[in-house]
Amino acid sequence: MDALTHRRPSRVDLIRLRTELPDALGRVLDDFERHLASERGLSRNTVRAYVGDVVSLLGHLVHGGAGDGGDERAGADRLDALDLTVLRSWLAAQRSSGTGRTTLARRSASARAFTAWAVRGGLMAADPGERLASPRAHRALPVVLRAEQAEQAMRASASGAEQDDPLALRDHALVELLYASGIRVSELCGLDVGDVDHSRRVVRVLGKGDKERAVPYGVPAQKALDDWLNKGRPLLAKGESPAALFLGARGRRLDPRTARRVVHDVVGAVPGAADMGPHGLRHTAATHLLEGGADLRSVQELLGHATLATTQLYTHVTVERLKAIHDRTHPRS
Repeated sequence: MDALTHRRPSRVDLIRLRTELPDALGRVLDDFERHLASERGLSRNTVRAYVGDVVSLLGHLVHGGAGDGGDERAGADRLDALDLTVLRSWLAAQRSSGTGRTTLARRSASARAFTAWAVRGGLMAADPGERLASPRAHRALPVVLRAEQAEQAMRASASGAEQDDPLALRDHALVELLYASGIRVSELCGLDVGDVDHSRRVVRVLGKGDKERAVPYGVPAQKALDDWLNKGRPLLAKGESPAALFLGARGRRLDPRTARRVVHDVVGAVPGAADMGPHGLRHTAATHLLEGGADLRSVQELLGHATLATTQLYTHVTVERLKAIHDRTHPRS
């Protein structure tokens, strides 16, 4: 079990590890999960990530974080055994198994959030997370499509929809809306038909932390949506189908995995384009907005970023692209 808390566990691993925690720690974990979802209002995916990290931490505490000898492990099923040494050994074990800096930084943040919450709730006397140093996450510049590559991808998608096959119409509307708006795939799959304001060409999106925002889209996306809603969706919808904007082949709400496959296939049809999913189209939309003259604050609002620092990553992308163009074209580069 100790090896499981060190390597990257699957969801099945985490579920099993969680069920094997002592009852007292299991109840604490349940309370922490409710706190994240109800009091902090974090998204389902964020809650799952935080809880998964804490499951791994508590598993390490119980099975390997309180010493090597049996006597030294006494009390390892209680939170008062969770100290800085345990936190450091948990991260060190993952680092030695090849976990990346970004993941380690996120897991450190999860641990700090958990210990701070536990102290506020009187479950721990002191907060060891305050002294936990974590590696600085390395943020690689996102890979994006060039404008002409994005255009080729949209044309390829439109060509596939010319025969009015309902799935092809859906797929074309899906990629057009992702590229036009820069919304997340979870936001796209959560859209209902009533969230689209056709007269204003605006879609109402429920983002992270249940924050709602209005995102505009262009004429090509509007045409693709109209074709899908008028000629495609009625053929897939069944009596029990939800009001979802995008439906799967069986009439249920579109699964994000299907949306990812669609984007991979569409972008894969463009010669020389990097392999990417919906998040790659989000990166591409943001980069093209900035290259077209949009200001950083407006792009932040469109993407639903909580801080401007997150959006500023795309300024580095545009600078790198300008440098590459300069190197290729300037006679004295």
